[in-house]
Amino acid sequence: METAKHGSLANINHERRTLLQTGLGLAGATALLAASPAASAAEKSPIGNYPKGVAGDTVFVGLTLDLTGPYSAEGADERMGYELAIEQINAGAEAIRKISPLTKKGVLGKRVVYDVADSETKPNSAVQAAMQFIHKNDAMMISGSVSSAVAIALQKVCDREKTLYLVAIGGSNEISGKDCQRYAFRLWYYVYSVAKAIAPVVAKSLGKDRKAVYLVPDYTYGHTTYDSMKEFTEKEGWKTVGQQLHPLGAKDYSSYLINIANSGADTLVVIDYGADAANSIKQAKEFGILEKMALVVPVLSPFLAEELGAQTFQGAYGAMAFWWTLQDRYPMVKEFVNAFEKKFNAKPHDSAYMAYMNMALWADAVERAGTFYPPDVIKSYEQEKKRKGLIGDVWFRAADHQGVANFPIVRGKKPGEMMGPKDLCEIIDIIDASTVLPPAELFGCKLGGYV
Repeated sequence: METAKHGSLANINHERRTLLQTGLGLAGATALLAASPAASAAEKSPIGNYPKGVAGDTVFVGLTLDLTGPYSAEGADERMGYELAIEQINAGAEAIRKISPLTKKGVLGKRVVYDVADSETKPNSAVQAAMQFIHKNDAMMISGSVSSAVAIALQKVCDREKTLYLVAIGGSNEISGKDCQRYAFRLWYYVYSVAKAIAPVVAKSLGKDRKAVYLVPDYTYGHTTYDSMKEFTEKEGWKTVGQQLHPLGAKDYSSYLINIANSGADTLVVIDYGADAANSIKQAKEFGILEKMALVVPVLSPFLAEELGAQTFQGAYGAMAFWWTLQDRYPMVKEFVNAFEKKFNAKPHDSAYMAYMNMALWADAVERAGTFYPPDVIKSYEQEKKRKGLIGDVWFRAADHQGVANFPIVRGKKPGEMMGPKDLCEIIDIIDASTVLPPAELFGCKLGGYV
């Protein structure tokens, strides 16, 4: 590693002596050297793990994944999405080149290596893992999250350490709002966008004269989702009759469900995600609530549909970042699903899709920047360059680093409508994400400096 670096400097010195000896003069030599990649890299001040993190023939990325805790299914799925993307990036696969046209093998010719740490769905554990990756592995990028609280903690510490951070899952409006960071980017949607997208769909399907009661996890994702759903469903004519707050990771929902049953609502909106959503909806089924109320799960994990099964999930509405039957409409989705199934003998979920796309778009941003120098990579993202995604064009907004990626609204199929055991969801609309974005300044985003 050191030999290669010193050899590069020797070549520069040799070029300078040759230019001077041939009479081009010092000014001409300096101009030519400034134009060369080696000279440009030498002139950039060290920042984060640059340049030591890319001094050899590999570049390290650290993955902080929820492998235990209420979001562990999503964390395990993310891991597979990252692994597939890294494998394809290192091989220079055609599937990656469709998203990142400049990719050959690796990123700027460097093989991507990685390690995984369990964030346990806890911000402190995630931050400790990220710090290990940054200071012991010279990570040039950190990615992974399901909890919005974890995502917010990670983007703050990575901004401080001047290391790029890519949110995997995290819907809170505050991630791209008041807690936005210059060194962080989120491809996952705002819950504001989900609420704006799904409210007219459920109002058309279920009716405008509805009374909604909400089951809300008591942290940033739950609060901001409730606020946005209340805003947009009430614009459609719905009435909000109450909310039940509960701690993340609750096991017994009986006290909350008794209040919901007595609320007078005809629609239950479950804002829970992961295992919390599965536990709460199963118990609502046992209470007989789902026989009397329509079910809406604004941010709907595919794992939830699978765990509940058609008998419980039928007729439920929700937004997903990805559902595998999109392959019937989009050739790139079909390629992704086939590659994923070949490698893991399973269908990808939206968590794997987000992980895969984040890796591919990071490779694209670095290739377009022509360097791993973090400020230049960030500016590459901020060019708002549209790239071909699996579900249409995808890009990041410069003002708040929010990703723009289309997503489906789905309804749970009845058992008689299913074409197979995995065919649980009917896609009833595909949302053009650019039409449901909030104004960049709405949630108070003020990006910090590059250095």
